[in-house]
Order: sequence, then C-alpha cells, then structure tokens
Amino acid sequence: MGKSRLEAFSDGVIAIIITIMVLELKVPHGDSMEALAPLLPVMLSYVLSFIYVGIYWNNHHHLMHVVSKVSGGVLWGNLHLLFWLSLIPFVTGWMGENHFSAVPVACYGVVLCMCSVSYLVLVRCLETHNEALKAAVGSDRKGKISMLLYLVGVAISCAWPMAGFGVYVLVAVIWFLPDRRIESRFKP
Repeated sequence: MGKSRLEAFSDGVIAIIITIMVLELKVPHGDSMEALAPLLPVMLSYVLSFIYVGIYWNNHHHLMHVVSKVSGGVLWGNLHLLFWLSLIPFVTGWMGENHFSAVPVACYGVVLCMCSVSYLVLVRCLETHNEALKAAVGSDRKGKISMLLYLVGVAISCAWPMAGFGVYVLVAVIWFLPDRRIESRFKP
C-alpha cells in the first residue's frame, strides 16, 4: 500500500490535537500582568505539550520519508500512536487546571510513556519491511532511555509533582532536535 493516505491522516489528526490544546487556553479576565498569573500552569502545560506533539510530528515525518509503502500492521501501529497522542490535550488541560498536582502530572507522564511505546511499535512495524531504516534506528538507546525517564517522572510526581514535570521537560529537551540517525542515512 502507498503511504500518502497514512501521512495525510496523521498530519490531520496531529493538527486537530494541537487545535484542541490551544482551544483550552482561556483569555484572562483583566488587562494586567497579574491577570495572567493564574493561567501560568495552563500555559506551561500547553507549551510542553505543543513541543511534544511537534517532536512526534517531526520524527513521524522523518520515518514516513524513508518508507515507500506501508502494511496493515503499520496502519494499526500508526493508529496506536495517534490514539495516545490524542490523549495529550486531555492530560495537558487536567494538569494545568489543577496546578501540577500529583495525579494529573503522573497521568501526563503515563500518556507520554505510552506515546513513546506506541512510537517504538510503529518503528518496529516499519522496520520489518525496511532494512535500511532498521540499521538507521539501531538499538534506539535514546527511545529506551526516554521510556525509563518517563517512568521515573511518573514515580517522582506522586510525591513531588513539579520534579516529575521537570523530568518530562528533560525528555523533551533530549528529543527537541530531530533524530539525526535517520537523516544521516537517507540524504536526498
């Protein structure tokens, strides 16, 4: 099967995810800087989540660039990823509205961890038909470290929610730049 419909569908879902997140931002009641203060947790949650969705979109783009066709397994792997990404707006809003309390921050980390797991599943599905991609990804140490850090963040956030949030920020920093393993192997 061709990959164009999968790419178009994924791009559309990701655009909707970002739209839902931004629609959750409320306009402050007042025209002073103090009026923004209560909205700071919501804004911080939004910024981090926007970065995460952008990271996944960017890396998804790189993956799709190197494959010419997809299988049924890839379609299901991609839907698995999109499912977990679609939960990001919910946990983002919950975490921001509750000013980074323990349970919402932990749930945010669980969703991020599951996004990571589902991305790994998608990569493995794509690798079954693409040896060059398999060689480029290798052992995926960065992905495995990220999953471990998410679990650490979830555990820490039960006692110290802001420390857990800090771990999630750290993982975003690690992934902020596109994954060069794929770019370096597949130059135009």
